[in-house]
Amino acid sequence: MRKLFIFLFFNIGLISTSEAQFLTGERILNDENFDKKPWSWGYYFGINRFDFNFDYKEDRPDIFVEQNFGFNVGLLGNKRINDYLDLRLMPGLVYNARTLFYLDIPGEDNDRMRELNSTYIHIPLLLKFSTKRLNNFRPFVEGGFSWSYNLSSNEKNPDDNSAGQFRMKNNTFYYEVGFGVDFYLPYFKFSPSIRGVFALTDELVRDEDPNSLYTSNIEVMQSRGIFLNFTFQ
Repeated sequence: MRKLFIFLFFNIGLISTSEAQFLTGERILNDENFDKKPWSWGYYFGINRFDFNFDYKEDRPDIFVEQNFGFNVGLLGNKRINDYLDLRLMPGLVYNARTLFYLDIPGEDNDRMRELNSTYIHIPLLLKFSTKRLNNFRPFVEGGFSWSYNLSSNEKNPDDNSAGQFRMKNNTFYYEVGFGVDFYLPYFKFSPSIRGVFALTDELVRDEDPNSLYTSNIEVMQSRGIFLNFTFQ
């Protein structure tokens, strides 16, 4: 996750530095009326990295989460509210893989490990707060709420961890916060951004056995992640 932040800061920094060199002088504005449109459309793609936050009933954290990079792709609908505020709907598809290692469960790796490959239909509704445009450069922050449907949750699967099946709930709600930069290019607007995604609801489907070694000590299990998106409008 730290490498992801460094990657974003490095790339935004390179572009921002080149833009900043011209902030005090006159420049030709690319599509200077772009932000005055009542509606605008676009698409995005990027990468993500997900983790889990566990709250335990007993104070003995016993699950290690191996994180992997995934990808996200989707569409953008942007409604202008005023010169500095926009409402954005960004439906998309998110894929990610995580592996859980149960440190306190004896046995072979198949007993101690659960692989979770998740494919989400992800729909954020965000407010975007932008600064004043500086030539062809405009930073922004954004935040809001989102809902996702996990196509790989296995919530309705009758098998549980006793049969090697870890189950999650289909529906999850999140809050999201992030920041980015709009770059006005001759033919389109390019916006790299980074956003934190934090689940508000418990995602765990518990085993039938109330004393299950896999789920009995978990009070709440919630996803949290980082999205790095590249948006084109």
